[in-house]
Order: sequence, then C-alpha cells, then structure tokens
Amino acid sequence: MKRQALTAAVALAATLVIGQSAGARTLEDVLKEKGVITEQDYKAITKSKPLDYKLGKGYVLTSPDEKFQMSIGGRLQTRYTFTDGGENTPATSTQDASKWEVKRMKFWMNGYAYTKDLTYLLQVDFVNGGSSKLLEHAYFNYRLMDEVQILAGQTKVPFGRQWLNSSGGQQFVDRSNASDTFRPGYDTGVKLSGDLFGGLSTYEFGVYGGAGQSAARAANGDNTAAAIAGRVTVNPFGKMPYSESDLDNSPKPLLSIGANYYGNTLKKTAAGTFEANNITLAGTSTSWLGKRASQFSASEKVDVNLYGVDAAFKWQGLFAQGEYLFGEAEGDTTGNALRGQGLYAQAGYCIVPKTLEVALRYSFVDADKKKSDDLRSEVQGAVSYYFNKHNLKLQGDITEAHDQSKGSSDDLIYRLQAQVIF
Repeated sequence: MKRQALTAAVALAATLVIGQSAGARTLEDVLKEKGVITEQDYKAITKSKPLDYKLGKGYVLTSPDEKFQMSIGGRLQTRYTFTDGGENTPATSTQDASKWEVKRMKFWMNGYAYTKDLTYLLQVDFVNGGSSKLLEHAYFNYRLMDEVQILAGQTKVPFGRQWLNSSGGQQFVDRSNASDTFRPGYDTGVKLSGDLFGGLSTYEFGVYGGAGQSAARAANGDNTAAAIAGRVTVNPFGKMPYSESDLDNSPKPLLSIGANYYGNTLKKTAAGTFEANNITLAGTSTSWLGKRASQFSASEKVDVNLYGVDAAFKWQGLFAQGEYLFGEAEGDTTGNALRGQGLYAQAGYCIVPKTLEVALRYSFVDADKKKSDDLRSEVQGAVSYYFNKHNLKLQGDITEAHDQSKGSSDDLIYRLQAQVIF
C-alpha cells in the first residue's frame, strides 16, 4: 500500500512541477509595485483588450465598446484514492481498494452583456452525474445596486457555507461528509441577494422548482410545492469571500458568521424513491433522505426542513471554519419523522506563507437520531502545496473513517489530488 501511495504522489507531483512559474507577475504589476508607474497608468495599460487571458478566469473576449464580455475557462481535478479497510474486520467492512479518477472536469463561460450590471454564467461538469447532471450553473444576474440583485436560472441553492465554497477552493481534497450529506445541491428558480452596509452583512433568498438539478416536477403530479432557501451572514470586519485557506496572508482578521434555512416537499413513489428528484440530500440511495425513503409510505408527501449555522475566520495564514447542520423530514399521512444532524470543524495554517499549508478536520453525521448505530465520523489531516493559490495546487489528505453500521471497524483513506484552473 505504501509503495502504491508513493508512486501516486510522484506521478501527480511530476505533472505539476512545470507549473511552478505559472503565477509569475506581469511587467505592469512589477512596475506598479516599484512605483515606476502610477495607478492611473496601470489602469490604462491593463484596460480590457479584445482578447486577453487571466489566470483563474481563462480567455477573456471583450467587445470594442466594452458592453459585452465573455470569459472561457475550466478546471480539472485528477485524484488517486487508496482505501485500507483494515485486517480481521467484520464482513460489512470496506474492502481494500485502489482508484485513479478524473474527479471533476468543468468548463464555463461567464461575463456580462449590454451592461456590467447584467452578468451570466454557464458551467458544465463532464464527470459528475452523467448527462442528467451535466449542466450545473445556467443563470443571469442583474445588479440594481449592491444591496439588491436578482438572479434567474439554475445555480447552487444557498444552504451551507462549505457547499457554497467551490469544490476548487477547498482546504482539503474535498468537502466534509457533513456538508455532502445535508446539501440540497443545484436547483432552478429566482434568487434575491445583496450586500448590506458595505458588505458587513449579506443575504440570499430564493424560490426554486424543488426537483433539483436539471429536473422538474411531474406534469401530472399533485405536488406543486416550491422549495425555498434563505441565508444571511454577518461580517464584522468586512466581507469575506467564499473560499477556504488564507492564501493572501490577510493582514487584518476576517470573520463571517452565517445562518441558513431550506424547505421543500417531496412525494414518495411506489418504486420507493422520490419523484422527479435530483435534490442531492434525497436523490440517491446513499443520501441522507434517499437512503431512508423506506420510512415513508408510497405516494406520501414528505415535508423537509433543514437548518444550519456556520462561521469562518482567517488571518495571517490561519484559516478556520465550522458548521452545524440539522435536518428533519415528516410524512403527511403516516406522521413518520426522520431527524438527523451533522457538523464539522477544521483549521489550517500556511507554514510557508501562500505556499505550504497543513490542516486538520473532524466531521460527524448522525443521519437518524432514533438509531443508536447510525453515526459516521471522520478525522482528517491534510497537506497542500499551492503553486498559484487554488489555480494550481497539489493536495493530499488522510482520513480515518468510522461507521457504526459496520461494527468496530475503521477505514483509512489516502487521497492525493492535483488541480489546475485554466
């Protein structure tokens, strides 16, 4: 196993060595820093060009009158995973497994049209979910003012800080099991959002179709309920972006405290699933609600309510984040109820500023509080090397995963991942 992991590390590291100079500054950046040119000169030099390239955004096309702009870019994640199921463990334990995979391959087009206040995003993922979940983001957003913006189309449901953090901007190889278990995912609808008091507070409120990513309610069904989601944050030291790790070595502390709610009604089918449903927390046999669909009767409507609170902090290379999530589902005819909870807490520090980071995380999920053997927990340690922030990085983490449903066994999971954003 050690030989396999070492081979994987060498192979992935070799693919990134050539990218160490990818974060080189431009000549105009150097001249501005040294005071050779003024801020006005810098803006004139870096004025939008008909065709330009910006690292992290991709190729940028701008019309001569600057009323239209489109960026074309993408992201690739390649991952190696070795799972050590342990020795002399129960029959229900995970078996040893070695896997190479392209975890994500995303392509996007974004920009503005007619005015810089009307922005849009189209994003697809060629790996996750197959054709039914190829399309992730497809929306336009109009900014009336900083305090009032209106979005229409498909995008992330605003529930959960780590879910709103891009999978390309994670402190670990991927999100925690708590975030993955309770997130609604993508949906189509209308969202109102804005920054208040110069970013000291933000809000998001959306109304969605309720069937999830690239899905719609059955045309002949009797469940026409919409899903709603709301989120607010308080940022006492200024607005904090949704991105993990402090790769800018923030000179002043930044703190963000958030709270969110999600509500939906899902109808159970005779086949034992929820109809026309791509809601992540209920759409598969391994999700929080989908795995426990048998607790509700056929054709029963199930009311789902999720609640969450979270906080994130960064300062001088230190980044910490935590989240508590609670979900409840109740059938309208049987009265059967499912209640679950999850949380994670993580922290990391750049021991070499902007370049080398170490991090620790604890996460647990109690998917059904009525059961005594339903707890899943993870203890993780990670090391990340950033060649150019999240645009080009190599990450590795080790996870000790405990699942009470598997008896007393613990799995050790070794992951190594390379990412490039272009």
